[in-house]
Amino acid sequence: MTETNTKSVDRRSFLKKGVIGGGAIAASTLAAPAVLAQAPLTIKMQTSWPASDIWQTMAQQYADRVEAMSGGRLKVDLLPAGAVVGAFQVIDAVSDGVLDVSHSVSAYWYGKNKAASLFGTGPVFGGNPTTMMAWFYEGGGQEFFRELTQDNMGLNVIGMLGFPMPPQPFGWFTNPVESVENIKGLKYRTVGLAADLMQSMGMSVTQLPGGEIVPAMERGVIDAFEFNNPSSDRRFGAQDVAKNYYLGSYHQASEAFEFLFNRDFMEDLDDDLRAIVEHAVEASSTKNTTFALENYSSDLAKLRDEDGVNILETPPAILDAQLEAWSAMIPQLEEDPFIKKVLDSQRSFVERVTYYELVNTPSYRKAYEHFFPGKLPTQS
Repeated sequence: MTETNTKSVDRRSFLKKGVIGGGAIAASTLAAPAVLAQAPLTIKMQTSWPASDIWQTMAQQYADRVEAMSGGRLKVDLLPAGAVVGAFQVIDAVSDGVLDVSHSVSAYWYGKNKAASLFGTGPVFGGNPTTMMAWFYEGGGQEFFRELTQDNMGLNVIGMLGFPMPPQPFGWFTNPVESVENIKGLKYRTVGLAADLMQSMGMSVTQLPGGEIVPAMERGVIDAFEFNNPSSDRRFGAQDVAKNYYLGSYHQASEAFEFLFNRDFMEDLDDDLRAIVEHAVEASSTKNTTFALENYSSDLAKLRDEDGVNILETPPAILDAQLEAWSAMIPQLEEDPFIKKVLDSQRSFVERVTYYELVNTPSYRKAYEHFFPGKLPTQS
């Protein structure tokens, strides 16, 4: 066991027996001084985001809820990407006990196992991000995640998802794109199975962490890119390297934040504290959603009105080609028995749930155009 891990276990054992589980201490008239009895357990948590990114703020919203609900018994030491390990390395750091918790996305460790991408950037069967979050918690997805990480890969982690993200923009382009021919040969940044998808459509794909995207664009390493949302993109300075911003795409239409917990850390916690750590994922998911809608929409307006960005919708021809590309990829992916099992589960869930959602949902676009005519981009 490394020195770091030894200290981690010793710290947890002391706090579990002497402070967090300290009912006997609290009841004793000979208890240790109050300052010792109230010493919090510090949770070491790293994200995959730069300190300046809006997602770091959203991770802080999780940390704030853990600390508030625990009454100060838990403290979260929240760190940005690179503070301990790189953005793509958090899964190993959590499994090894170097970190207690990570805040990332599953596509960032797709290089270890392509099935990782099924929990955020997989094929789009028609379900929206909330539908896919429902599959994770109500349709068996969380057990598939456990099977993948613990049984198949031997990782010492427990995983949860939070914040069903709005569908990701197709991205930033220096020149307008109207057809698949226009994107062939472009050097493009994306991650996960979306990389395979866009590669199959003729793009040359590079997978980069968010903080490296704009510098790569400036050096000519990439010609076009997507990250995730208008707020992150504007903070990165995307508007300084491209002016055509295409929203609405099937390449990453149902992603969520991935919370990974070291399994030993979770099992060492008292039941009430473990419940706080887990339920704070749900609580922060709601806060993240409302916060994102406010900020993403405001920053999109600033990109348009202050930065001179052309806000465009991804052309139908490219969307059709993406769906065809997914259809061609799925049989190849399903040569892996585990991937086939997960995709079968997702298809079954989406077929039933999305039928209800589509039949039950009126056209919000029609209502918007009724009350705000002429506001939306002209569709190609």
